[in-house]
Amino acid sequence: MSGSGVVATETMVRVENVHRSYGTGATAVHALRGVSLDVPRGELVALKGRSGSGKTTLLNLVGGLDEPDEGRITVDGLELSGLGEEGLLRLRRDRIGFVFQSFGLIPILTAAENVGVPLRLRRAHPREREERVELLLALVGLADHAAQRPGELSGGQQQRVAIARALANQPSLLVADEPTGQLDAETGLAVMELLRAVVRSEQVTALVATHDAALLDLADRVLELSDGEIVEH
Repeated sequence: MSGSGVVATETMVRVENVHRSYGTGATAVHALRGVSLDVPRGELVALKGRSGSGKTTLLNLVGGLDEPDEGRITVDGLELSGLGEEGLLRLRRDRIGFVFQSFGLIPILTAAENVGVPLRLRRAHPREREERVELLLALVGLADHAAQRPGELSGGQQQRVAIARALANQPSLLVADEPTGQLDAETGLAVMELLRAVVRSEQVTALVATHDAALLDLADRVLELSDGEIVEH
């Protein structure tokens, strides 16, 4: 963490007594009710729970895309509430990689260009950008597909491109929301194994919301959310 003055700890993500509701009064939806958890640095932690249990809300809060009503969230040594909008923007750009169920690739760009988008936003040198993109496409097994556009790739290949893009800026944390939700079981398992391998090779921490039993087996630890609360096992 260059120039931040923040001392690295063994905990990548700390969530302390976090509450988040939507709406007011009798119709309010209490998405999270006093959630506390730690995600150790360098681990793949899976978050399971039924639809509506609060998984996506929690990921959005950890990723700095939303703010809690109460409680504290610390990511990579930074307390999110103290960052302000510009600080959150830098956090999402430099320290967090996002992988979504819908892939979110830009249709008119090639696989290589999609992976390179975060590096362009950071204004990385063209040679540095090209080398990083080449390395990441090789890492996810798509070196031979660099010039193809999303519409020319299978769902599994598109998700691999999305993972490579999420890793472009060498984030400390990978946040993935149902990354196998649109994939068949076999392709989903391959993507999950890739995420497992990426955590090791890129030395990144991952917090992944999933229904996928295969991912739960691959995770270092599994946390369950039910009705906005962590279920103790």
